[in-house]
Amino acid sequence: MVRLKNLALASAALIAMWAPAAFAAGASDAASSETEGDETIIVTAANAGTKTETPLIELPQPIKVITSEQYLSQGAISISDTVKYAAGVLANPYGRDTRVDGFNVRGLDALQFRDGMRDIFSYYASITSDPYNFSRVEIVRGPASVLFGQGSIGGLVNLVSKTPDFETRGELNLVYGSYDRKEALGDVNIALADNLAIRAVGRVRDSGTYVDHVPDDRVMFAPSIRWQPTPDTDIVLTGLYQEDDTGSTSQFLPIVGTFRPNLVAGQQLDRYTFVGKAGWDRYNGRSLQGGGSITHNFSDNIRLSLKARYIDSDLEYNTHYADSYTNPTNPYAVYGTDGRTIGLYADASDARMNVFSTDNNLQFTFNTGANIEHKLLVGLDYSWNKVGKRGVLGVEMIDIYDIDYDALQEYDPTGPYAYDSQKQLGIYVQDQIRLYDRVSVVLGARRDRVTSSAGNTDHATTFRAGVIGEIGAGISPFFSYTESFLPIAGSIDNGDGTFGDPYRPQTGTQYEAGVKWQPEPNTLVTVTAFRIKEQNRVLYLAAGGTAQSGELSTKGFEFEASHTLPGDFELLVNYGYSKLKSETNTSLDYMPRHTASIWSAKTFGVTDSAQLRLGAGVVYNGKSVSTGLLDPYGLNPAIPAGELYSLVTPSRTTVDALAEVTWEKWRFSLNATNLLNKQFFASCLARGDCFMGAPRNVMGTVGYRF
Repeated sequence: MVRLKNLALASAALIAMWAPAAFAAGASDAASSETEGDETIIVTAANAGTKTETPLIELPQPIKVITSEQYLSQGAISISDTVKYAAGVLANPYGRDTRVDGFNVRGLDALQFRDGMRDIFSYYASITSDPYNFSRVEIVRGPASVLFGQGSIGGLVNLVSKTPDFETRGELNLVYGSYDRKEALGDVNIALADNLAIRAVGRVRDSGTYVDHVPDDRVMFAPSIRWQPTPDTDIVLTGLYQEDDTGSTSQFLPIVGTFRPNLVAGQQLDRYTFVGKAGWDRYNGRSLQGGGSITHNFSDNIRLSLKARYIDSDLEYNTHYADSYTNPTNPYAVYGTDGRTIGLYADASDARMNVFSTDNNLQFTFNTGANIEHKLLVGLDYSWNKVGKRGVLGVEMIDIYDIDYDALQEYDPTGPYAYDSQKQLGIYVQDQIRLYDRVSVVLGARRDRVTSSAGNTDHATTFRAGVIGEIGAGISPFFSYTESFLPIAGSIDNGDGTFGDPYRPQTGTQYEAGVKWQPEPNTLVTVTAFRIKEQNRVLYLAAGGTAQSGELSTKGFEFEASHTLPGDFELLVNYGYSKLKSETNTSLDYMPRHTASIWSAKTFGVTDSAQLRLGAGVVYNGKSVSTGLLDPYGLNPAIPAGELYSLVTPSRTTVDALAEVTWEKWRFSLNATNLLNKQFFASCLARGDCFMGAPRNVMGTVGYRF
């Protein structure tokens, strides 16, 4: 439950936002996609792919831009939800998780960035971001280290914060939904002068979840100010206070009794069983952030961009989970013969995270001929992060079918924090060359130096190159080559309490070829094929300890199409195929090879002042296969050491829906995700545990724009 004092403070902040100002729609503020009253600008450009404003049709790679209007219409309640209607992207790979956001791009875990700078450096050291605080989400597929430094091999997700503009407007929304979800949201933009504006975005939420004793409460307040002292200078300052009081909707239930039958006990577990102690199990955190950016045009041909952000995060995480891992295919046999008794681990931890990031570059625009235009970017970025943790573990035995919750013990972490820190300094250069206004070439290189508190120092040089050209009728074939690297803190765990050599950085390369078709400004179709090679992935071995693999290769195909008539019609069609193959047959948990989705929304004029908007979407994720040791700890002498088995999680299809009525300044909407209440497993792993897909969620919203 959100603390009473914070509820009062946030409520007062929201009331203060209710000012005699005009309306700021939640979907506004994309740098190239805004809705201003009756005027709409079509999304044509993204900064994530090049750090410059470049039309999507001129980028030799597929970049997906999802506006807040789109993902809120689709019922997104987390950042993970925002990306589920994108080709080659798997949202919530382990089901909805109130602790962290998760997305998988091209078969590999993707990193999260905010305003072009990475903001998460450790699991369970920070809280999730709020989708209402962003104007759009950008997805970069494939390695992207040339511009973003250390990053995921598969791609990254960049969140773009809402910032002020110079038109006064505002909105207030009240929401009620499933699991007694109650919240108020506000977004107000006030132009104080022709060159000065402020904005405030806020949310107060008091909610339960589909797992008993797991709340989903939040207070979020994000103020910002924008000042243009001269026509060529733009200064933006942003802040964020966010507090979450929640728990874990991921209960790590055993595969026996959920996905597979429990033949001994003769009954199945409820798939949303709470395994923990009410009131003690929690995931409570607070995040403070402050940042700013300065953009200055020295001339029409030279632009300076400076930005920085500081994050201070505190987190308290207490949880229980069953011992599904000692004997994955029969976890109860370790503790008795009744098929009900199982070990229950308790894990209590405190975490602190501090992050400073800055990214600075100069952009030069010039010609080297009558028909050769250059956009040269030279930049330097630096980041520093420090993560401290302390914790305590406990274990006891329970009857998982009839848990005596009151008897469960509580633990309190004490003592000093153990800290890890990392610093990264990178220098990058990129040249975008436009030839005869038909062909675009992108060339880039970067040099990084990364040091850690463990004494490791890693250096990396990465490159990118790509070309795209229009051959007529809006058809533009493209080809690209990109590289990426990701330093890994720590050393090889030998599994016996000793440690070996430091981890080597993960590295990756990608070749990609495809074609984009834009027959008119409202339509874009992209077809692409890719091949990624990754080295030095960390493997968590079922028998304990870690290792690093030799090479992991991913190849795939994607199709993505969008057709949007602003204020009238929207159609999104996506398909992705990714196949992973490892040199080492280990416990890599393979993601679905096939993902697909379709979303459509249509607006109907009911009267001169009222409109009806109806939308529906379908998301399909194919089956996934997880492989692990049949008897990881050698408990059964009849099973040969090292014998593997595979677990197949079936495919799943869910349906989302939207019904919305706008009348003058009022908006009434009804969102439903998993409308048909499909019961499914998001992922079941051979290591022994299962993750449940989220059931139906319905939210009703009353909004007033003024």
